[in-house]
Amino acid sequence: MNRERAMPAFGVHAPTDTVIWQRGAAVTAATVESQAGALAAALPASRHVINLCEGRRNFLTAFLAAAHGERVSLLPASRAPRALAELRSAYPDHCVVTDDTIATAASGEWAGRLTIGSRDPVALVFTSGSTGRPECHEKQRACLYATAALARERLLPATPRFNVVATVPPQHMYGFELTVTLALLSGSAVSDGRPLLPADVAEELAGVPAPRVLVTTPMHLRACVAANLPLPALELVICATAPLERDLAAAAEALWGTRVLEIYGCTEAGSMATRRTVDGDLWRAYPGAWFEAGRSGASYHGAHLPAPVLLQDVLELESPECVRLVGRSADMIKVAGKRVSLAELTQRLLAVPGVRDAVVFMPHGEGRPAALVVAPGSTREAIAAALAAQIDPVFVPRPLLIVDSLPRTATGKLPREALLDALGAR
Repeated sequence: MNRERAMPAFGVHAPTDTVIWQRGAAVTAATVESQAGALAAALPASRHVINLCEGRRNFLTAFLAAAHGERVSLLPASRAPRALAELRSAYPDHCVVTDDTIATAASGEWAGRLTIGSRDPVALVFTSGSTGRPECHEKQRACLYATAALARERLLPATPRFNVVATVPPQHMYGFELTVTLALLSGSAVSDGRPLLPADVAEELAGVPAPRVLVTTPMHLRACVAANLPLPALELVICATAPLERDLAAAAEALWGTRVLEIYGCTEAGSMATRRTVDGDLWRAYPGAWFEAGRSGASYHGAHLPAPVLLQDVLELESPECVRLVGRSADMIKVAGKRVSLAELTQRLLAVPGVRDAVVFMPHGEGRPAALVVAPGSTREAIAAALAAQIDPVFVPRPLLIVDSLPRTATGKLPREALLDALGAR
């Protein structure tokens, strides 16, 4: 195996540095390196490793073991049986690593120099399927680390090392970048758990020392603010996966005395730009990167990318480095000759009193949009009337159904197939 271009797995961390916080206990780089090396030696011969580890310590161990053996990590966006069956079929030369695998295979003794091999891609990441069938995107080692370096420069330039608590899984591009490559690059540490409820978030944050960074989604942030729960001192809150309302960001900053920054990114390119939500709706591209308008849509450019990335979003360019997000191309609909974004309709629906969660989507290629709404104690007639007072009546969803919950993924995404299933079930 050619190791000439391999790089140390922990090039920034010293062996005694903490890389994982597990239930308040520090796990060092040397410990993870030893376990990853033992796992790499125990894995069966295969080209791909499907990483299904729930714990972030085990995920990191499996990822490093795969990279050390120059295997490609497959990071599925969904654990649904059908999605995993399709993944296994598409990549037959694979092995599967779970938390149980780590418990048995990574317990042996191993001494050596753990490296990340030079073969690309190092990982395959899949979209959530929110606009259709999940798509696969290759991730090269150099690009992953370069993007993480730009994120660090923008998000935490004056904080040498920090401790991350995340509500998102590491298999998702956002979670992978912010809790794996960013932590490895910066010599920082990440909490093993993935808290979901507000009380769990508070407990997980209390288990790591300052400076603390919370990596989350609008869905989780909304729940924590609604709970009015005090949190340990936060250096920064980072939010992504869906547009964040300015009022919610302002409430979070006031409640916890911190800053809330949003990341604009996609599976194809990783993170691309940021904004402080309370300051306005303009996104600033990462240093040395820029956006460009074209006939086929907007594209993202940067020296860290192997090629420009054509985006699925509609952007308004104030300048190449500063843009306004109008919405996804697939979100723009036309009803009775009038155009609107589904994302805008969803935000208007969320603003209706009594609505806790909602989504507006197109069940078919044409016609009127539909909506699923979580609003205990409200009626669909009252919600539709309140919405009609804000928007053109032709955009009021039909049907508008009240449900107990939305079929969200772990990152708060709403796969299209799940929405159609929920609509059909009613």
